[in-house]
Amino acid sequence: MTETDYVRPRTRLYLITPPQIADVDDFAATLETALDAGDVACLQIRLKKPDGSIDVEATRAVTAAVLELSQARGVAVIINDSPELAVELGADGVHVGWDDASVKAARAIVGTDMIIGATAKNSRHMAMQAGEAGADYVAFGAFYPTSTKEGTVPASPELLEIWQESMQLPCVAIGGITVDNAAPLVTAGADFLAVSSGVWDYPDGAPAAVMAFNRLLDELAAH
Repeated sequence: MTETDYVRPRTRLYLITPPQIADVDDFAATLETALDAGDVACLQIRLKKPDGSIDVEATRAVTAAVLELSQARGVAVIINDSPELAVELGADGVHVGWDDASVKAARAIVGTDMIIGATAKNSRHMAMQAGEAGADYVAFGAFYPTSTKEGTVPASPELLEIWQESMQLPCVAIGGITVDNAAPLVTAGADFLAVSSGVWDYPDGAPAAVMAFNRLLDELAAH
């Protein structure tokens, strides 16, 4: 097979929890209906205190409520920030942020089988370093304004195009992504779309959002 024969796999949805979850049982029920509505690759459990630090107890409670139902549907559960919690909770992986544990340090904690993702913001250099250290994917963004996360930097879809042309490591696009603005990122080369409020705050509900995203991804993959 030549390079021109290669067809990039269809982009998939990567869900991220809301930063805070008031009712764990209600969220688990919503998540279950959302996962049953269409293809989802991953669920990142990212729960924060008001000061921006990881909410450990909330992370434990939510993971306990959603781990089994997610994994039963083939959805990988990723814990944000903490390799130690990922191991403790039996998750499928960990996502380390720009200022969190290094990929190398995380790998030493989680072992060889867990998924490790790394934030690269808008830096190909940081992304390549993460890949060399053993990351399984890198996340670029924010591509659009977002209220879910502070301290973001703007990223251009061109970053995804360049990455796809030069690297095989999967890339995740993140930051303010909705059904209405996702298409350019898919076309540019995002392997995964990381979405939080674009699903949970969707006017017609989370299941409808998952369905709409998957319709869009199917349409774009067909062209």
